[in-house]
Amino acid sequence: MLWVKAFHIIFMVTWFSGLFYLPRLFVYHAMATDTISRERFKVMEAKLYYYITTPGAILTLLFGGWLLSYNLHSYLHAFWMQLKLGLVFLLILYHLYLGKLLRQFAQDRNSRSHVFYRWLNEMPVLFLIPIIILVVVKP
Repeated sequence: MLWVKAFHIIFMVTWFSGLFYLPRLFVYHAMATDTISRERFKVMEAKLYYYITTPGAILTLLFGGWLLSYNLHSYLHAFWMQLKLGLVFLLILYHLYLGKLLRQFAQDRNSRSHVFYRWLNEMPVLFLIPIIILVVVKP
């Protein structure tokens, strides 16, 4: 079980690294004025989303599900776990929203300013802090 937990944490860190960095790339992309920079950001964003962030998310969820399976009944009745799973669901929606924004950038259809992406860049912390507190403290 400890190996499963270790890999769950490793892939969670991978997932979050992408969730923190992708909106930062969007900030720079939204500020870019030349074609070469915009094309470079498209490549960086796609590689980050499809080769790091999304596999990190999938593996986090798979290892998390594996951990749940050890004591499913007990975990699903624990209020802290219900809250955690609710936050994870919202985090998945955030991840998918970033994918939508990525596709808009790829099609040169971004309509938002860099300020919007600066605020969006802070969103993962609103998930990370309560999820970690719920898992460690189990209030």
